Amino acid sequence: MPVLNLRSDLADPDDLQSLMLGIGRRARAAARQMALASAQTKDIALRTIAERIRHNAAAILRENARDVSAAQAAGQTKALIDRLTLSEARLDGIAAAVEKVGALPDPVGRQLAAFERPNGLLIERIAVPLGVVGVIFESRPNVTADAGALCLKAGNAAILRAGSDSHRTATAIAAAMSEGLAASGLPADAIQLVPTRDRAAVGAMLAGLDGGIDVIVPRGGRSLVERVQAEARVPVFAHLDGICHVYVAAGADLDMARTVLLNSKMRRTGICGAAETLLVDRAVADTHLTPLVTLLLDAGCAVRGDAAVQAVDPRVTPADEADWRTEYLDAIISAKVVDGLDAAIDHIETYGSHHTDAILTEDAELATRFLNEVDSAIVVHNASTQFADGGEFGFGAEIGIATGRMHARGPVGVEQLTTFKYRVHGTGQTRPV
Repeated sequence: MPVLNLRSDLADPDDLQSLMLGIGRRARAAARQMALASAQTKDIALRTIAERIRHNAAAILRENARDVSAAQAAGQTKALIDRLTLSEARLDGIAAAVEKVGALPDPVGRQLAAFERPNGLLIERIAVPLGVVGVIFESRPNVTADAGALCLKAGNAAILRAGSDSHRTATAIAAAMSEGLAASGLPADAIQLVPTRDRAAVGAMLAGLDGGIDVIVPRGGRSLVERVQAEARVPVFAHLDGICHVYVAAGADLDMARTVLLNSKMRRTGICGAAETLLVDRAVADTHLTPLVTLLLDAGCAVRGDAAVQAVDPRVTPADEADWRTEYLDAIISAKVVDGLDAAIDHIETYGSHHTDAILTEDAELATRFLNEVDSAIVVHNASTQFADGGEFGFGAEIGIATGRMHARGPVGVEQLTTFKYRVHGTGQTRPV
């Protein structure tokens, strides 16, 4: 393997290309073995990986502390530092998520459809692994374990490229995962972390590593996702901004609205499922607007609003056009009064990112229309937007929230990390001339 300049963490271009192509070749070889691994073998490996993460907790947390210290010294935002920081409890949660993935039904080999043709041919559609999945992510160190575990369960190999902020932590987690794979008799190369912060490594992955990558999953901010979508020569599961809305509609229960809104915005402000815009229907503005806005302000959330929202409290600052399009990932929310369901849907379709949007109402007809007409990957009725999470969906974990429309949409779990092939069974049939 080429030796990188560890002082600068930048490789000579030729060395970097050789390094990345080698990672791709090893991943492809590992993917062939993973596709044939039994469900039992994969599940044992995932349990072993969880054990290794817990066993290596001190080393992982030590490396994480170095990442957090560097991020603080660089003046990174509180939201980014929160996403980056691991505690013993969070690390145990990462290990538990790996175990949950191992306990899921095996997605490989499922019969998706079966039918018989008039000529007697029996045709099956069978789930098979995607192959090699490249995951490019930024500050969340848990993505290392989540992505690796999900790819493993689905019989794939994974090439993971962590952001500079989480590189040390991701390296330590990936080392524990490789140990677990090797101890279970599976190829350690089934989960590889790109060992350099050099941004040119991202370009090499987007180029496909000479056939070494089958699909790319970007997990990060808009600039990363837009670069991936613009440059990738392989298919992409796009995870764009989480500009999530909470619409308090006519017929909303005020107590429920208080609880759900506060959780949607403030439970964790730095995750993609956090609410970024509050829409209040004019039909309930007289009774609901003031208590909801005051609730947010008193909880430490800055509110940027239209004229009606500004009239509620002098602490509200004016919202401009950019606010409706902003994923704050912080204790900030934009707020607006809308004239009915159609206006709410128009706002969401104009400014949203097709991630997660919620309606709060006891009116079943309004709820049904919202769920049917809002074109987002996840639409929610009377519940927090922060349920936009693969673990909460019962997927064990997620590799991201896909906001596109092709193949995978919403939380990308093990089933979404498979494709299919057709098995055709005959008794000597030939096609007529």
